[in-house]
Amino acid sequence: MAENDSSQEKTEEATPRRLEQSREKGQVARSKELGTSAVLMSAAVGFAMVGPSIASSLVTIMTTLFTMDREQIFDTNQMVLVWSMIGRELAFPMASLIFVIALVAFIGNIVLGGITFSTKAFMPKTEKMNPMKGFKRMFGVQALVELTKGIAKFSVVALSAYFLLNFYFNDILALSRDHLPGNVYRALDLLVWMFILLCSSTILIVVIDVPFQIWNHKKQLKMTKQEVKDEYKDTEGKPEVKGKIRQMQREVAQRRMMSEVPNADVIVVNPEHYAVAVKYDAMKSTAPYVLAKGVDEIAFKIREIAREHEIAIISAPPLARAIYHTTKIDQEIPEGLFTAVAQVLAYVFQLRQYQQHGGRRPTAIPLKQPIPKDLKY
Repeated sequence: MAENDSSQEKTEEATPRRLEQSREKGQVARSKELGTSAVLMSAAVGFAMVGPSIASSLVTIMTTLFTMDREQIFDTNQMVLVWSMIGRELAFPMASLIFVIALVAFIGNIVLGGITFSTKAFMPKTEKMNPMKGFKRMFGVQALVELTKGIAKFSVVALSAYFLLNFYFNDILALSRDHLPGNVYRALDLLVWMFILLCSSTILIVVIDVPFQIWNHKKQLKMTKQEVKDEYKDTEGKPEVKGKIRQMQREVAQRRMMSEVPNADVIVVNPEHYAVAVKYDAMKSTAPYVLAKGVDEIAFKIREIAREHEIAIISAPPLARAIYHTTKIDQEIPEGLFTAVAQVLAYVFQLRQYQQHGGRRPTAIPLKQPIPKDLKY
């Protein structure tokens, strides 16, 4: 069928369900360049922070090694002492540097895409073992993009290194004319600044790569119109099933509504098409409220139940339409209809009093209070 044709263009944005499924599979937007740049920059900054400590430790180590006498050199026990001394001098600054790099490497790799853990990503995929598909990946658009990125990275870093060597060339040559410990501190200072500037050049790659990875990830998750329809059917249910459920819900609501009709004080009708069951209970509500309402067949059923239970039926077409269209089930009537409903209820209560105790039969009077314009239907 044409609507199931896989050749349809993927023009629709990924649905929340599609995004959730891709995340469950470990498919999120990632930028390797962001992680690499974060590691390099953290190494450069960390090196700048612990550089003086490392320089001081190197001076101590070199001084110790270069001032050893002949007896110490030939003493094999000195080897253990020398390595212990080197470990003590370099342990703390190197551990601090490694900790900073590891922490930033972790943060840099979760900034884009967040933390995800998926067992599906570990599962072997047979399609990746297909040589033909492997060739397609090697010469596809993604491979071309990665090649372009690699050439761009190499070019940026190579040019940055060239300009930095040119700029610091005389300072590097001057190191050979300095003496300990000054040349060590000066060399580390040059190394730190050159490293920081060189790593900063990768930020240009990151600024381009991060938006590209986000765009590419969204593009890969795009869906065809048919896929969106199929997913909607799977998550929301088929229209015919939903229609059947809504019909059953309406039937249940109608049965519950009809069971409340015998509790009504009056049924206001129009006189055939509309019927509204109204009750006033001072203990439950401050105003009259609607127990049931309906038109045509439902209105007929309400009147039928009312006759069975000897509930007064009052014909007031404008009032019946106004209550029906403005008031929901179990909701109080609008303030604009208070007087009109009060007149009807007063007549019903007088009629009930006459039926119980006799006396003069009340005469039905037309409603004196007009229906407000904003409540007319």
